[in-house]
Formats: sequence, C-alpha cells, structure tokens
Amino acid sequence: MKKFEGYTRGINLGGWISQCTDHYNHEHYQSFITEEDIDKIAAYGLDHVRLPIDYNVIQNEDGTFIEEGFQYIDLCLKWCHKNNLNVVIDLHKCCGFVFDDDSYCDFFHDEKMQEYFVALWQELARRYGHLSYVAFELLNEVTKEEMAKPWNEIIKMTVPKIREIAPDVKIIVGGIYNSSIYGLTLMEAPCADNMVYTFHCYSPLVFTHQGAYWVSQMPLDYRVGYPKEVSYLREESRKIFGFDYDNEFANIAQGMIDETYFKTMFDTAIKVARQYDVPLYCGEYGVIDLADCESTVGWYEDIHKAFEEYGIARCAWTYKAMDYGITQEHCKDIHDTLVNIMKK
Repeated sequence: MKKFEGYTRGINLGGWISQCTDHYNHEHYQSFITEEDIDKIAAYGLDHVRLPIDYNVIQNEDGTFIEEGFQYIDLCLKWCHKNNLNVVIDLHKCCGFVFDDDSYCDFFHDEKMQEYFVALWQELARRYGHLSYVAFELLNEVTKEEMAKPWNEIIKMTVPKIREIAPDVKIIVGGIYNSSIYGLTLMEAPCADNMVYTFHCYSPLVFTHQGAYWVSQMPLDYRVGYPKEVSYLREESRKIFGFDYDNEFANIAQGMIDETYFKTMFDTAIKVARQYDVPLYCGEYGVIDLADCESTVGWYEDIHKAFEEYGIARCAWTYKAMDYGITQEHCKDIHDTLVNIMKK
C-alpha cells in the first residue's frame, strides 16, 4: 500500500474557521488559533495539521468569494510553513451540504451548488495548489448511502478541474456514512493520479461519543470505560440506539475491544487501498472529554498500534475545544501522554 508521505501524524484545527456557528466573526478567527498554537503543535513532533473550512467563510451564497476569509488560510499556511508542518485544507461544509444536518443536503442534486463547489476548489487550487506542503480534501463526511453515486460523479467532475490548475496537488476523498470504512467500499477507482482515500474512526461510538448531546438517543449521563468486551458494548449499543451502531461488531463476535478490534476493522480499508493503489488517511479519530482519562489513553494506545502496523497516516480530532480538544482542562493530566502516543 502506498504511503501518505508527510501526513503520517497530525492534529485537526477544528472549530477555528469551521463549526463555529455562533462565532463566524473576525474576533473569533483572530483568537481561536494563533501562531503560538502552531508553534506548539510543531513542538509536539507532528508533521501536519488538518484545517477544516466552512465554505461560508470564503464564499458567498451567490458563489463569489470573501477575500477576508482567505486571509486566515493564508496565515495558517504561513505559520505552518515556518514550522515545517504540512497542511490538509479540508472543506468541512459546502453550499448545500454539511455532515451534521440531514435537512441541508441539496448539494448532491443541485447543479448550481455543484458549480459553486467546483469554482471554490478551482480558486483554492489557484491560490494554494502549487504549494508542496498543502493537500486538498474535497468534502468532509458525506452521510447518506443514496449520496454515494452522485458523490462519485461529483468527484469525477471536480478533480480534473483542480488538476488543470494544480496538476500535482494531493487530493483526498472519502465515502458515505461520515467517511466510514464501509463507505470506502462504495468508492469508484481514482479518476486521477496522486489521490488519497480517507476514513474516520470513532469506534466504538458508545465509548468515543458517550454522553454526546448531538447524538440522537444518546443519554447525556451515559458513561462507559475502555476496554470492554465486544458483547457488552454490542448490547449497550442495542439498548441505546436499537441496533449495533458500529458495523464492526458484526466482524468480531467475542473478546475484548482492543488493538485486534481496530486491526480487524482497518483490514477492509487496507483491501480497498491496495485494490486502487492509493494511500490511506484516517482524517479524524478521538475520544470525547466526558470519558475518563485512563480509558482515553488506552483507546489511543490501541488505535495507534493498528495505525502503525498497517502504516496508516492519521490526524487526531482535535487540538482545541470541540468536546475533543487535547489541550482542554479535562486532558491536562494526560496531555503529554496523548502527544507522545500521537507522534510515534
């Protein structure tokens, strides 16, 4: 399997110019992430950051561009280049689609919105596609299964338009069900060279999202440790959601959820990557700050053992805030431990 060189160990900058619903303003953009934060990430010993961007920071509803919004991307790239950090520019929300709102998904069937999408990526390519330390991720976490076919078509439409401007930039794409491993199996063969397939891993979800207010049916007071028996977490998932939320449970009938669990889960992704001769990138993984610290460390250790065995590039969610930030008060006693795990 090909390696995603230069992007083997990273961390997300979630919440800066993306997912800041109540803070889409200059004050937030100026203060949430600063040069000091990028210096700190470089000192961790990581090799890249993933920069989520919501389209409305840099593009108006009529498809025109917002120059001020690009200034924050410029700053991030300047700070990262100074620190020898690579950058994944990740479009986290586009006109007509965002991963966490099922009512906002017209993008997959609206030609005008798709035109805006292509135009935005062409503009990003003009500005940043020539930079050797930048990669592009077309869209974060496509959701429903019925989006798989139109999403494949949109990829085939967009990538050549980027390539006309930036022939060598690495382009990252993922599948349905929020960049699930199963979603990779519905991806078509790469339509160009230098492409990377991505997936996200928050499994088992009853652990990584315990008590999460945004997960439907999840009790806010629910708590569970790690590791646990597969049979126990399967039953917990059925009690909470009415079904096995993690499809991977079906592949592991018994035993503990540990590094073997992740290896079994990643095997499907490895097969897809080998079939299409592309690198693999886990663009998000992490544990909610409601989990106990010992369990969080254990989960990070196990998933990283699987990453290392398979040579999968990865990027933790996330650096700051967003219920998963490793720099928050909750993680102060395990911050250095998590960093040491991530940088190996």
